[in-house]
Amino acid sequence: MTTTLLRTADELHARTRAGRRAVVMTMGALHEGHATLIRTARELAGPDGEVVVTVFVNPLQFGAGEDLDRYPRTLDADLELAGQSGADVVFAPSVDEVYPGGEPQVRISAGPMGARLEGASRPGHFDGMLTVVAKLLHLTRPDLALYGQKDAQQLALIRRMVRDLNFGVEIVGVPTVREEDGLALSSRNRYLSPEQRRTALSLSRALFAGSDRHAAQEALRARAREVPATHARAEALSAIGESRAAADAHAVAKALPGAPTAVRAAARLILDDAARLTPPLELDYLALVDPSDFTEIDDDFNGEAVLAVAARVGTTRLIDNIPLVFGTPGAAS
Repeated sequence: MTTTLLRTADELHARTRAGRRAVVMTMGALHEGHATLIRTARELAGPDGEVVVTVFVNPLQFGAGEDLDRYPRTLDADLELAGQSGADVVFAPSVDEVYPGGEPQVRISAGPMGARLEGASRPGHFDGMLTVVAKLLHLTRPDLALYGQKDAQQLALIRRMVRDLNFGVEIVGVPTVREEDGLALSSRNRYLSPEQRRTALSLSRALFAGSDRHAAQEALRARAREVPATHARAEALSAIGESRAAADAHAVAKALPGAPTAVRAAARLILDDAARLTPPLELDYLALVDPSDFTEIDDDFNGEAVLAVAARVGTTRLIDNIPLVFGTPGAAS
């Protein structure tokens, strides 16, 4: 399909549209992860709707010493991929278009959640991210906006901003897209040498190890719940030879460490091994958090959680995460 390149908000506002407008915000250097977002936006907008992809490298999101200058800028390739994926418009404004008169004096504050994990490692990053997202939402005027779940904390903060500040837009999270070897797609992957890439695979391997441990413990706890160790139940089960199984399930379930503790430990083993590789993985954080506020969860937690990791391989910083569900959400421990 033909994709139109626009540089100003006035040009975008002048377009006529009959259906809903869906926006995918990017900093360019588009890859299959972005393509998945665009295709999902196309499906949600429908044949009468409009899909807008923004390409803007936001200077407010880069701290001192970060990679603003070397961040890849590939607009021609981005335009082609966006069109192939179903975009109607690529909106690529200049810095002056987004920030007329220079950097804004009034900005969005990410609040307490924005100071944790990524915010602690990159002070001011989330304030800059939310400020440009707010501006791009105003400039593009969408009905819905789509963001990848790979940036889980970013997605959570955007949802919080939209709710707290009454933005009239629907926020849609799209699952992380991975390469065949498990590495989460990122524009920064291109910086990795073959040796660095092998080390970087430890991020996803750690998450999958944590997920496997979580699944095993949840299955055992479910078994223990199904065969409660009461005297009457044990007597009833003994007739079919299940009393020992019931007792064993309860004994093992009670002896297990808390599921969140075990999940963290399983992931940590992989990351500790990766720290001894050549080149080594330099861990920034491993966290198992409540996605509503990104605070660490306790062992009696029930509900949705995010296992998140960030690390450096050489000079490249990578992040990844995986969603988990503990117990029965809302149930008593």
